Amino acid sequence: MRKYQLKLYITGKTARSEQAVSNLKSLCKSNLNDDYELLIIDVLDSPELAVQDQVLATTTLIKILPLPVRRIVGDLTDTQRVLLGLEIKV
Repeated sequence: MRKYQLKLYITGKTARSEQAVSNLKSLCKSNLNDDYELLIIDVLDSPELAVQDQVLATTTLIKILPLPVRRIVGDLTDTQRVLLGLEIKV
């Protein structure tokens, strides 16, 4: 099985950010078991990381591994879109 490496960029402790985190954790738990690493980055705390990864909007999810790198912008409520973007087959 492939190990997924994910970065989720959020802005503060807003309802939208919390919803995106919750949606992503639920999706990962349901579809990836323990085969993933998730790094949650608040751009208010670490703006340099957002610049480094060229994040222009939040909420942004970046799949680092497995290649190819993919980006998904939004609150991650559309599970099918997120699974397709991450190239996860269920």
